[in-house]
Amino acid sequence: MTYRAVSVLTLVRGRQQHLDHLIAGLRCQTRLPDELVVAYMQDWPPVIPDDLPFNVLCVHVEGQSMPLAKARNRAAEKATGEILAFLDVDCIPDCEFVRRGAEACAELEDGVFLPEVRYLPASTIGWKLPEHDIPDFVRLKAAGERHPSKPDLARCTVSSIDDFGELWGLAFILTAQTWADAGGMDESYEGYGAEETDFARRLEASNARLYWLGGTICYHQHHPVHKPPLQHFDSIIRNARLFHARWGDWCMSYWLDDFARRDLIKRDAEKIRVLRCPTEAEIAETRQGDEVRFS
Repeated sequence: MTYRAVSVLTLVRGRQQHLDHLIAGLRCQTRLPDELVVAYMQDWPPVIPDDLPFNVLCVHVEGQSMPLAKARNRAAEKATGEILAFLDVDCIPDCEFVRRGAEACAELEDGVFLPEVRYLPASTIGWKLPEHDIPDFVRLKAAGERHPSKPDLARCTVSSIDDFGELWGLAFILTAQTWADAGGMDESYEGYGAEETDFARRLEASNARLYWLGGTICYHQHHPVHKPPLQHFDSIIRNARLFHARWGDWCMSYWLDDFARRDLIKRDAEKIRVLRCPTEAEIAETRQGDEVRFS
């Protein structure tokens, strides 16, 4: 297999400990990444160890608090690798993440690959081995839980996905050419929601193919979730309207339906009408306990 450089790309807004764990996972790769590109959406740069066996590039992304599409685009623009491995800062990659991504891209040039994600419970001590800057993979394997809507990839190498709605921004791998062919992400989306679903449509329109990727697991570090995410009400409504204008249908329907049940909005096939915004008390009530791993 011809050697092709791999850039791992992640976005940061706070969550230094999560980034520390992601970097610890990259230290342990059977095939090291050629670089890590960190797009940070905060005023101060993240802390990066100075003894890493791969290059690190940090790029500051200005704008409102969560310019997710813009940050992914800036990271991709700065990346030098022929293969782009997007990894959420909340994720700890197992030792095979980079190797399996490179192998899959060599086998299926137009592919976009989704590794299995397993969700971790809350932890007060983190997920590293005591006195070592590497993850405790035994604990991670024992504690990680697969999302019930996602398939078990234990016996999978690569498996085709027909529905591009499965694209999950937590972890996806593709060639830089496939990213460019799709045009990157639409920076009109601001804040939380819809930019990944829009990118999935762009990928599908550019004749990319979507696949599950076996042989590697990314462990998602716990953080509090809201069901539904009422704290992002304004951006979800804005981005849902934008998506509808782009593609003629609605995304995030599960959240919009919940908003409608709470009499916050009315929605039909063509428009959303906001009846009222959620109160602070309503937002607080949707925050889930530490036992809840995913929304």
